Amino acid sequence: MLKIVNRCSEMPKAALFSVCQESLLEQARRDYPSVPEGQSLVQAELDLWEYLQTDFFPHHGLYAFWIEGNHPVSVLRLEPYRDGLLLEALETLPEERCKGNAKALISAVQKELPATVLYSHVAKSNLPSLKVHKKCGFTVESHHAVFLDGSVSSRYYTLCCKG
Repeated sequence: MLKIVNRCSEMPKAALFSVCQESLLEQARRDYPSVPEGQSLVQAELDLWEYLQTDFFPHHGLYAFWIEGNHPVSVLRLEPYRDGLLLEALETLPEERCKGNAKALISAVQKELPATVLYSHVAKSNLPSLKVHKKCGFTVESHHAVFLDGSVSSRYYTLCCKG
């Protein structure tokens, strides 16, 4: 089942942090290398929460959750980008991977926003994500990515799916 969140006050914070724990740990290790892991994870969670409150939701961002058995198993965020929305931060709980949850989430978002052009920046080395995007109708638009902050990387593809 799809759940769309468009306000910080509606965000299931614990569920978001649970689904995104691997990427939050990665961020914590990168941003706070000299801080003990438990403390750095808390700081990464605080950083994400502040970003959501101050930058993400005020600029018309959306989060989408895929719920199985009353528990969120996949999540992604959507931000205004070019003539559509940028799909980013696609995450699935490790124990729920390879079960079709990410595909179900993206497909449900496409049905919810049928006329919206969706973009996604996916690392060229991230074969599982590239496969899921392809199954959902995304094609390679560019062999580099122009991120929201204006930075450019040739390590990513820009994928596009026209609604």
